[in-house]
Amino acid sequence: MVGKGFVLAISKKWKKPEEEYREWHKSEESFKLGAVQFVKVENNLWVANLIGEHKIRKDSTGTPPIRYKAIEQGLKKVQEKAKELNASVHMPRIGCGLAGGSWDKLEQIINKELSHHEIPITVYDFD
Repeated sequence: MVGKGFVLAISKKWKKPEEEYREWHKSEESFKLGAVQFVKVENNLWVANLIGEHKIRKDSTGTPPIRYKAIEQGLKKVQEKAKELNASVHMPRIGCGLAGGSWDKLEQIINKELSHHEIPITVYDFD
């Protein structure tokens, strides 16, 4: 989970999401594309660790690590959790930095899985 921008800001504020992500990764239990780990950090505040990339760099053919189907599957789980908690979702432009994704494609997925299900969403830009 250690990264930059949004992830780094989360890690500085709360240690638990990164710690639990690392344990999840080590255990390999359900740690696969499209999986989501929900970590409670405050009374009404959760962090969702979503697996939406395969590796961290482009492969030998130039394919970026982003996996749109995995993002879609993960956001469906986020949608279900948000409905259960009557929560809004706050997130960066996931998949657009090191993952190499297209914001146009990702925005469509976010709208399909969250906005169209009346989940309030705020997307943040981080450098």
